[in-house]
Amino acid sequence: MVDRVDINSVLMQMRQVKSQLRSQQEMNVNNVAPKAAVDVVRSVRQEQTASAIQGDNTVPDFQTMFKNAVDTVNANQKSASELATRFEQGDPSVDLPEVMIALQKSSVSFQAMTQVRNKLVEAYKDVMNMGV
Repeated sequence: MVDRVDINSVLMQMRQVKSQLRSQQEMNVNNVAPKAAVDVVRSVRQEQTASAIQGDNTVPDFQTMFKNAVDTVNANQKSASELATRFEQGDPSVDLPEVMIALQKSSVSFQAMTQVRNKLVEAYKDVMNMGV
């Protein structure tokens, strides 16, 4: 069974980061001294590091979850391909509806993974375009 992160905790963390970035941008707009801004960034990073260390160890990190998702999509595609090959070779234990369902599952999972990747790239671009 794949462990899933509570979506509310992920959203809460994203909102915290967004509010921290907004406060940093407001400080830059209000002509806060660069040293003070650097100190704020350091304190935010220290808080994030401390919370990451004390975090719930039962929930997998994002990298692990993403790798598991990619592995699942890969496994779906391999099994669908194997079923299709067996059907094409005339294996009597494989029927057409089973092959079609497996192919559709692999297609849908690949499309979903592609959309997740696109959203991640978009979010990365948004973060990189933010002024610090």
